[in-house]
Amino acid sequence: MPTTKAETSEPTRPVTLPDFARWKAQGRPISVLTAYDFPTARLLDEGGVDCLLVGDSLGTAVQGHETTLPVTLDQMVYHTEMVARAARRALVVADLPFMSYQPSVTDAVRAAGRLLKETRCRAVKLEGGRAFAPTISALVNAGIPVMGHIGLMPQSVHRLGGYKVQRDQEALLDDARAVADAGAFAVVLECIPAPLAIEVTKAIAVPTIGIGAGVGCDGQVLVLHDLLGMLDSFQPRFARKYAELATTIRDAARAYVDDVTHRRFPTDRESFS
Repeated sequence: MPTTKAETSEPTRPVTLPDFARWKAQGRPISVLTAYDFPTARLLDEGGVDCLLVGDSLGTAVQGHETTLPVTLDQMVYHTEMVARAARRALVVADLPFMSYQPSVTDAVRAAGRLLKETRCRAVKLEGGRAFAPTISALVNAGIPVMGHIGLMPQSVHRLGGYKVQRDQEALLDDARAVADAGAFAVVLECIPAPLAIEVTKAIAVPTIGIGAGVGCDGQVLVLHDLLGMLDSFQPRFARKYAELATTIRDAARAYVDDVTHRRFPTDRESFS
């Protein structure tokens, strides 16, 4: 008897960490998008996205900063709570912002614990390789799932000398192994050569999530505003626009202004008598 569509489709239950491991074993790619508010997160969740990352990229995508460094833990809690409340299926992961985990392991556990307690997200993400393996291990031992992040690390933009492709093969492999061995359930690979990303993906047992790292990773992540074409002043090479909302929103605003100016809005139908 042939397999029906219902039998092959993914379940509608919430995505869990074991799903990530299972999907890597099956070769089933994992989809991740950033989200920062309730209505957008609900739409992305309904669209079937596996994981919603409340990224500190909100600093550049939402707040208008040049880097992610100004984002605070309070702001991450605020945005993550909205996203987690909207998600029905997607796994919600929250970034630990700059200086919320770097000073000490104690700071890291306290900050990550606050995110899980106050927002109902189910995991946190932090940037860093071998140097932060003890921090990852401590978080995991405290019952806090961790997604790692190596390669280009936006919180280290000044040390790296800008947003540059990272090509140190030995260092990246060592970082990936250290993060995975410390207990991370997945590792983001940002802006590394595609052939190297394949090597890293083969070298570790946990899924890799690429952004500017080629198609050979176990999954992909994009910043939502890049995907929707809302930041038309800059388009990263690795980001594909699936919509042109900057034009749509701008045109809608102009049409509204024109209707208000010429008293075409509101009409009698849009008014109360």
